[in-house]
Amino acid sequence: MTQVWISAAGLSIATMIGAFLGLFIRNLSHKWNDGIMGFCAGVMLAAAILGLLVPAVELAGRSSWWIVIVGVIAGTLFLNVLDLITPHLHTITGLDAEEHKNNARLNKVLLFVMAIALHKLPEGIATGVGFNAEDLHDAWAVTFGIALQNIPEEMMIVAPLLVVGVRKIRTIFISLAIAALEVVGVWIGYGIGAISLHFLPAMLAFAGGAMLYVVSDEMIPETHAHGYQKIATYALIAGFMLMMFI
Repeated sequence: MTQVWISAAGLSIATMIGAFLGLFIRNLSHKWNDGIMGFCAGVMLAAAILGLLVPAVELAGRSSWWIVIVGVIAGTLFLNVLDLITPHLHTITGLDAEEHKNNARLNKVLLFVMAIALHKLPEGIATGVGFNAEDLHDAWAVTFGIALQNIPEEMMIVAPLLVVGVRKIRTIFISLAIAALEVVGVWIGYGIGAISLHFLPAMLAFAGGAMLYVVSDEMIPETHAHGYQKIATYALIAGFMLMMFI
């Protein structure tokens, strides 16, 4: 039980470190911003494939492979729906409706934030499940990998929110809420693992589909829009390779 608390605290601390660093990178040039976002895209891509989809396939087994496909499609469609409703989410940012309406970039930022928030819960669940095993090495490896991913990921939440006009205090509040989702997920995962693993493949696949959508639809096009696509591409590969070896 104590180790579950330590894992949850570690994930939250990593998230808040990323949020703190994000407060200082709002004025980065496009070159650096595209490089950092490209790195984050690589981390998210690796996390989606290696941390969510591959474990989902392994847990589902040959007879239930369709669960993973349905989960990925559901996660993708859910993000597509969020893409349509983000113009109505101005209350989250604290900006008035008119300011939100005239700020097209805010919609993309909100979609990105919602995608990260969406996969935090299954990520926490995937972490918590591992602490039901006798050998906890894999559980701690997953915890470390997700914690490392949380730092650049949270930086890329905070900095864009500040750029589009969201106040620092509200940005920190949003970061805390997202961190809390992961903590809740760890304990849900621990509970699910103690009861049954049958629900986990669908949840992991759902989160993986959502992450694939946001990487392809938002992050990669954004990093290729300012003439620094080579830097962004190499950064993406670096982020992917780092997560793969972890």
